[in-house]
Amino acid sequence: MISETAIVSKLTRRLIPFMFLLYVVSYLDRINVGFAALQLNKALNFDPAVFGLGAGLFFIGYFIFEIPSNLIMERVGTRVWMARILVTWGLISSAMMFVGGVAAFYALRFLLGVAEAGFFPGMILYLTYWFPAAARGRAIARFMTATAIAGVIGGPISGVLLNLHGIAGLAGWQWLFLIEGIPAIILGFLVFAILPDRPQAARWLTAGEKAWIISRLEEERQAAPDHVSTLKEAFGSRRVWMLALIYFAVIMSFYGVSLWLPQIVSSFSGMSDLLVGFVSAIPYVAASLGMVVIGKSSDRRAERRWHVALSAFAAAAGLIAAAFLKTPAIELAALSFAAIGIWGTLGPFWAMSTEYLRGTGAAAGIALINSFGNLGGFLGPYLVGIVRSRTDDFALALLTLAVWPFIGSILTLSISHQAAKQIFADR
Repeated sequence: MISETAIVSKLTRRLIPFMFLLYVVSYLDRINVGFAALQLNKALNFDPAVFGLGAGLFFIGYFIFEIPSNLIMERVGTRVWMARILVTWGLISSAMMFVGGVAAFYALRFLLGVAEAGFFPGMILYLTYWFPAAARGRAIARFMTATAIAGVIGGPISGVLLNLHGIAGLAGWQWLFLIEGIPAIILGFLVFAILPDRPQAARWLTAGEKAWIISRLEEERQAAPDHVSTLKEAFGSRRVWMLALIYFAVIMSFYGVSLWLPQIVSSFSGMSDLLVGFVSAIPYVAASLGMVVIGKSSDRRAERRWHVALSAFAAAAGLIAAAFLKTPAIELAALSFAAIGIWGTLGPFWAMSTEYLRGTGAAAGIALINSFGNLGGFLGPYLVGIVRSRTDDFALALLTLAVWPFIGSILTLSISHQAAKQIFADR
């Protein structure tokens, strides 16, 4: 007799660790500019507004090419398209070492977003090919914990790389970009050997296990007759746009914190670049633990809405506390609490979102939610830069960020269990 628990456990062991590694590298290549800024801004005379705009331009390129990228992946297969994404973003990430002025900084950040467009929604779509809805929250949370782990390991690594300043005539920030872009290129070639496109192609599944997965996912599709299943339905779906608004609100704070965290820590601690790298890892440690606990709780209770809303509210509370509490240790604790809230929304949110999407509608809908939401990745860091350039510290910037997860919490709670079908009804 085939056991659902055994199959889900097998899928988790076979798929999640490698996908997790891919996402660690992806997220590190997105946010390493925040660590590079500890030297880059001084070397190239970038003020906070310039850095904030450049950091955020990644998400404009990401936004423009996200949906086409995900639709292409559904047609050509996961392995081919993910390999292309990884190799091109690795090359561009390493090329950041050649930045010599504002124009090049803006151009390469934009191109990095173009290259990476489709990776995250492609991975979320990929998980829907394998995991039943009841297990998807934990699977997504475990995969997305990579963003927190990238901060845990990325901070210390980036601090060490910045200390290579002067070796072979390169600045520390140049070494950082060069070295941290290489793993993506290598992993792009490994995708072919490790990730099967669908359960049918997985050599490590028995015929019975393949049949069970395909049958179970088909049963879920049949049990959800109001799902979004075509490109047209995805773009015309009010439910998809509501989810995109919620995600936008969360991502405002997600990247507003991520891309500025090293400079925030530096501002209240006065530490060296190396120590800033290590201390910046602490909020990410808290976030990684919170993600797993919240994702597991969401699956166990089969509940998404309150898990998203309460996590977003905690994020807002933590950011407000960090703005007002000026003792370094307490401010760091408040930022860690905010990180738990911000990252804690992600597993339940994507589990909730994928329950409404199928087929081409899933490829387009997931990409639409993620691309629109990631516009918050542009606006969040940019707003922090604008506010920071006009004030002496990060307090007002943190308060500005806190508004957004609070809005996300309210939007999520506005979807009552009784009214959900009416609010999300497409017709």
